[in-house]
Amino acid sequence: MLLMLEDEHKDHLSFLTQVEIDVVQKFCQIALDFIKNGSNPKLYQSAAQKLSVDALTVQNGVQGLMYLLTESSKLMVSEIDFQDSILVLGFSEELKKELLQMYMENRKEIREIMLEMSMDFPHYHDLEWRLDVELASRSLRHQVIPNILLRFHTKEYDENKSILLQTDPVNLVHMTEVLEDALDQVKTQHSRRILRNINK
Repeated sequence: MLLMLEDEHKDHLSFLTQVEIDVVQKFCQIALDFIKNGSNPKLYQSAAQKLSVDALTVQNGVQGLMYLLTESSKLMVSEIDFQDSILVLGFSEELKKELLQMYMENRKEIREIMLEMSMDFPHYHDLEWRLDVELASRSLRHQVIPNILLRFHTKEYDENKSILLQTDPVNLVHMTEVLEDALDQVKTQHSRRILRNINK
């Protein structure tokens, strides 16, 4: 899968074509520190003074690298696809090789950091159900009132929770239809386009 870079990210990364390879290596190291520990404005300031450029240019270059590394790691972009993705940036062969090496060496660790930072919502673990039918009562001798009891077991981190629901067959069929419709909607081109933009 190719990584699609927006014009803003291409502009940020274009600065790397104007500096030496050892500076790019330093920028890569700063970007990795940014991913692991967060932003450090002092690093931008000192790097900007050494390169005789403004701190914003350095910050944009580092953030462009950080975006390239995190998005590639998130999508598990292959070695060939990574090379094809940065082809449009006009980098030298040496620079492309350096970025590829940095990506391949660190993508697993970057993914682990991103997983730690992501929120863990309760997710489905198990379901128990029971059908109860009331056939008669003191006031009504001939009646059939079906009820379905559902116990959802969910997991959040290492904590298990149970949710008990009661419904009738008509509502259960309606809920099933609504959920199936939602799943069908996710498969449409429009939804995929929205999800792609959310994940950027």
